[in-house]
Amino acid sequence: MNPHIPFMQRALYLARLGAGRVAPNPLVGAVLVHDGTIIGEGWHHTYGAAHAEVNCINSVKASDQHKISASTIYVTLEPCAHFGKTPPCAALIIKHKIPKVVIACVDTFSEVAGRGIEQLRAAGIEVELGILEQEARWLNRCFFTFHEKKRPYIILKWAKSTDGFIAPENGRKVMLSNALVQRYVHKMRHEAAAIMVGYNTALLDDPLLTDRFFGTQQPLRIVCDWKDTLPENLHLKTDGQQTMIYNHKKNEIKGACRYIKPDQDDVNTILDHLYTEGINSLIVEGGTKTLQEFIDMGLWDEAHVITAAAAIGAGVKAPGLLHAQKINTIRLADNSIDLFVNPFAQTSS
Repeated sequence: MNPHIPFMQRALYLARLGAGRVAPNPLVGAVLVHDGTIIGEGWHHTYGAAHAEVNCINSVKASDQHKISASTIYVTLEPCAHFGKTPPCAALIIKHKIPKVVIACVDTFSEVAGRGIEQLRAAGIEVELGILEQEARWLNRCFFTFHEKKRPYIILKWAKSTDGFIAPENGRKVMLSNALVQRYVHKMRHEAAAIMVGYNTALLDDPLLTDRFFGTQQPLRIVCDWKDTLPENLHLKTDGQQTMIYNHKKNEIKGACRYIKPDQDDVNTILDHLYTEGINSLIVEGGTKTLQEFIDMGLWDEAHVITAAAAIGAGVKAPGLLHAQKINTIRLADNSIDLFVNPFAQTSS
């Protein structure tokens, strides 16, 4: 086995600890190794705070400081080369005279895009690329999609009965997912920048669309209410959490609700607006009409399809995926979750 792999695996593990806290920045982990022993570790904890490389170098004990200039640093993403909310990490590595940097993948963000690697090599530092590159790109799939396709990474999610229905035909609200799956969904929300439902789902289900298990930071909630007729007593309008309502009538801020009147009322226009707002990931939770619109346009990247233990008998049919590639199935008690990716995902036009 490549001797770099265990250290990069550790860096990837550390990077995941920042999930739900660093967007729109990427998840990044770093490990500093001297003679096969880890002497420093770090990850990007919170948006606007110190980057992984800074935390890694700062974690080195005083007794090991002299080893830094004879060590190798493993980083899951190319060190930044520009001044943002924090100083550039490439310059920090050069300052500490670290002789070798092992990087999982290049940062395609235009402000970096190979410049960090160029600076390191120009300073005489050895740079090795591509160690666990596929795993690193998957970890930051929201970040890469946002910068490469100029739209949020789109995650579809729905629960269906064993006989393929998403809801009863009478509009009655029914909970299909078990308690474990509900926690799984809340974890998804915790890690997402935004979550969207259609008009009927907002009206009939009156959902909270919040994470109630994993932290205080909540996703931006989005609903399309083009005629501005949703009742004022819905949770989306009254609970104080940030909500964006697309409509044909007004641009207005009312409490925690922000009303947006776009030029067009189509999916591409919404995605373009979310891109300008810096939203790098979007969960689409329903209903069937809204989900199917994203599917039919090829504007989805990942889908989590939950199958419950019970049948409904009749009702609203679950969406039908197109061009879907199943990559995993998770069993949580009597529910299953099929995870799909879209190898032909489109770019917002």
